[in-house]
Amino acid sequence: MLGRRAKSTIMSKALHIIGGGMAGSEAAWQAARMGVPVVLHEMRPKTGTFAHQTGHLAEMVCSNSFRSDDDEQNAVGLLHWEMRQAGGLIMEMADHHRLPAGGALAVDREPFAEAVTERLTAHPLVTISTDEITALPNTGPTIIATGPLTSGALAQAIAAETGQDSLAFFDAIAPIVYADTIDMSQAWMQSRYDKGETEAERRAYLNCPMTKDQYEAFIDALLAADKTEFKPGETAQYFDGCLPIEVMADRGRETLRHGPMKPVGLTNPHQPDQKPHAVVQLRRDNALGALYNIVGFQTKMKYGAQAAVFRMIPGLEEAGFARLGGIHRNTFINSPTLLDDQMRLRTKSHIRFAGQITGVEGYVESAAMGLLAGRLAAAELLGQTLPPVPQVTAMGALIHHITGGAEAKTFQPMNVNFGLFPPVEGLKPGRRGRKDRYKAYTDRAKAAWTTWLAPTTAAAE
Repeated sequence: MLGRRAKSTIMSKALHIIGGGMAGSEAAWQAARMGVPVVLHEMRPKTGTFAHQTGHLAEMVCSNSFRSDDDEQNAVGLLHWEMRQAGGLIMEMADHHRLPAGGALAVDREPFAEAVTERLTAHPLVTISTDEITALPNTGPTIIATGPLTSGALAQAIAAETGQDSLAFFDAIAPIVYADTIDMSQAWMQSRYDKGETEAERRAYLNCPMTKDQYEAFIDALLAADKTEFKPGETAQYFDGCLPIEVMADRGRETLRHGPMKPVGLTNPHQPDQKPHAVVQLRRDNALGALYNIVGFQTKMKYGAQAAVFRMIPGLEEAGFARLGGIHRNTFINSPTLLDDQMRLRTKSHIRFAGQITGVEGYVESAAMGLLAGRLAAAELLGQTLPPVPQVTAMGALIHHITGGAEAKTFQPMNVNFGLFPPVEGLKPGRRGRKDRYKAYTDRAKAAWTTWLAPTTAAAE
């Protein structure tokens, strides 16, 4: 427990939080509840963005949905539960301004943002500043939670500190598939030409073969699919290393077959005497091996079209997607290389990052990382060290993913999903056992999260 005497010693020290979106607002709330003074810097409405309409904190600029609220069968629903248990402001206001949406948590967005703003403005330990921050602070505890629309000046400052290659201004995202939904009677594990010093390296890729007819039908569907266009004022500069597959296919029907779908250096053990016309490769996307990304399949197809087109790939007919692909403006850092397990910048330990800029995707995930950053920063100011967040929780799975669990070379924004969780032993694999498996995940997570929260809960109330 954090006592009153410990709190009184840091009243003259303020935690500065840059960015008043979901993550920054939640971080400010959590720190203030623990007795730490907060200065929340939000440049709006003085300096606007092309996406925001108001100067309210936690403004929802895209969907008004926090997605599924099922805390027994859905990872984001479990994240809702964990945030509620931690006294999260974002979840409290979302519940208060909830709209009918079946099993999802949809929010009346304007009253929601107004309520978050009112609660933070009224808190005696929270000061809100509307001056734009254009440089990284040299001293003083700071959380950067500026999200995907980080201002140009601050983005340049972050890039100067972390290296230009560690900050993405546009992300080209390939779909990610749950490993246990891939039909291994058609697919097989093999690296091209069996390259690798170990057996694991020689089996680093999962391969899905196509006949000529299947390839031609796939190209037809790819070219005909509905595509997402950029908003007015946005321009996309494509780089050869991350061209959307539709752009490649539009350059010629054989382009993909000589690019990410080339069939060379591979032997299909299911049909060793038949050479595939094309091969789609998937690469493991997390340390647990529960997720695979489709290599080279960055796309700007609309979500519904993606699922239909990608399920034309042999072996992926019943694929479950942890994330669909896309290409859009999204400022985020390469967190696995830049942040430690306390979300601190390795080169400037007084600075933490939180929210979408860390490489999580979605309102809820952003707010969750703000919640953790706020608690971690406040505890440090109070002279406390919180134990590591258990990886078996939704919070822990996310923070582990962005601070070391993800592959740094291919790091891309990610929603919370059960593929990030350590497996529960002894459960039936595959889709048929999914209901029992997910319930086991959530039961385990709730117990671990409750235990982790216990030392700080009383101090925050």
